[in-house]
Amino acid sequence: MKTKIIVLVGPTAVGKSALGIELAQQFKGEIISGDSQQVYQELSIGTAKVNEIEQAQAPHHLIDVRSVSQGYSAFDFVQEASQQIQEIVARGHLPIIVGGTGLYIQSLLEGYHLGGQVDQEALLAYRAHLETWSDEQLFSAVAEAGLTISQMNRRRSIRALELAKFGQQLTNREQPYEVLLLGLTDERELLYERINQRVDVMMEAGLLAEVDWLYHNYPDCQASKGIGYKEFFPYLAGEISLQEAVDKVKQNSRRFAKRQLTWFRNRMNVEFYRISDPKFKEKIVARVEGFLHD
Repeated sequence: MKTKIIVLVGPTAVGKSALGIELAQQFKGEIISGDSQQVYQELSIGTAKVNEIEQAQAPHHLIDVRSVSQGYSAFDFVQEASQQIQEIVARGHLPIIVGGTGLYIQSLLEGYHLGGQVDQEALLAYRAHLETWSDEQLFSAVAEAGLTISQMNRRRSIRALELAKFGQQLTNREQPYEVLLLGLTDERELLYERINQRVDVMMEAGLLAEVDWLYHNYPDCQASKGIGYKEFFPYLAGEISLQEAVDKVKQNSRRFAKRQLTWFRNRMNVEFYRISDPKFKEKIVARVEGFLHD
């Protein structure tokens, strides 16, 4: 029998963390973070990490598990999230994965195991390139490569081409999970307004000091490339104004939210709920109850 898990995804600032806590409290769950930046111990404000009070409301895992001096990859996430799922289930609790890093979550759910030597940037670039192709182009490429797919569709075609290109660096096996994949979204204007407001709140909370520390201590680390940090480096170097840096964070965050939604809609079978719907929580709770008692 496969292990039932809940996965809650969506764009930045949509409210995943808060809802994840509510679901964990209601369904005796524990949360596994599916966010590539929240793993870093020294970065909390720019990563929108749940605070100590929020973490006390429900058990959280894969938060603060690395220093910024260390790297973190989809391979690491798959290994550590898989272990956490086993331990949570052993305690008789429900694993709830909450996050917006599509590569990490898809890697876990669809059986990707990215070898430690895989060039993550090259993989992402190749996926982005394939996303620009039409269905006909993808299907033709699959046929020309002599690849066999159990069901010919866009998502599986891209997956097969990735596996073919990266060879032994990517292995693929069925995962032992029965997944309810839920997504939060909203009208673009409302979502963008939430993103802008979040950045303002981060600035009030001391984001600039956090960035300043990163800039002067680990300017070349993996974490420094994240949105909310890299945009301030030109300001700290005296090249742009603070307002220009803040505006750039907001712009990049909005663009990132758009890419997140595109990833989840095109590559994963997500059931989306609009947070502006006054009954969206009620609908999600009912969906979870049905899934767990099915």
